[in-house]
Amino acid sequence: MRSRLALRTVALGYLALLLILPIGLIFFRTFEDGLGPVWDALTNPDTIHALWLTILITLIAVPANTVFGVAAALMLVRQRFPGRSVLNAVIDLPFALSPIVVGLALILVYGRTGWLGGWLNANGIQVIFALPGMVLATIFVSLPFVVREVVPVLREIGTEQDEAAWTLGASPFATFRRVTLPAIRWGITYGVVLTTARALGEFGAVSVVSGKLAGRTETLTLRVENEFQRFDLVGAYTASVVLAILALVVVLAMNLFRRETDGDRGAARQQAVR
Repeated sequence: MRSRLALRTVALGYLALLLILPIGLIFFRTFEDGLGPVWDALTNPDTIHALWLTILITLIAVPANTVFGVAAALMLVRQRFPGRSVLNAVIDLPFALSPIVVGLALILVYGRTGWLGGWLNANGIQVIFALPGMVLATIFVSLPFVVREVVPVLREIGTEQDEAAWTLGASPFATFRRVTLPAIRWGITYGVVLTTARALGEFGAVSVVSGKLAGRTETLTLRVENEFQRFDLVGAYTASVVLAILALVVVLAMNLFRRETDGDRGAARQQAVR
């Protein structure tokens, strides 16, 4: 009993020192001078632009990775082809690579002197230090999550229901829409939540390819750094609180979806037993 109590105390103390205390101090520092300075920082045009740019990048990156993630998961689980193991390894590359390296790699490819930079500049397309480069960086770092959440679900459900639909004359698309997609919906949803959290909090790769121009290519994470370096602590703290609230919403959604998934699985098991 004492050992369990000691273990819980150590675990809770560890979390308090690393998470609860620092985040609590951010909230305290943000509002210690009242709501006036916070409101001024929150309604600053550059802060509003940074918030909407962060949301816009997320709204582009998450659907793109969702479509790719489902397609890649289906290929990895349902098909056998040369290079399958290579694809499986490459999908996990963003987990291993530093985001700074990702940003540098994008500059080498899409920058003015990069492999595709000359053609892009000749056609009036700017990728680096613009929105397209920031979107590409965010897509890259958040790419694996949907794949890794959907693959185990596909392996668990097998192919029996799909094969039954095919024998009844359903087309591949109809089978996917009516059979496969409902079966993997919670895996997709959980992957989308994780992808959203990663996209909202991305800093390293975006900081390299964006140029960090206030009011133009500055996301909310970049604004925290820029305001802190300008010694505008209220602005930095306010942007941090907004990011923390967004993260809290994502975590709550993730826990909600996890409970729904567990409930659906439990109901399915009970029905199977009956």
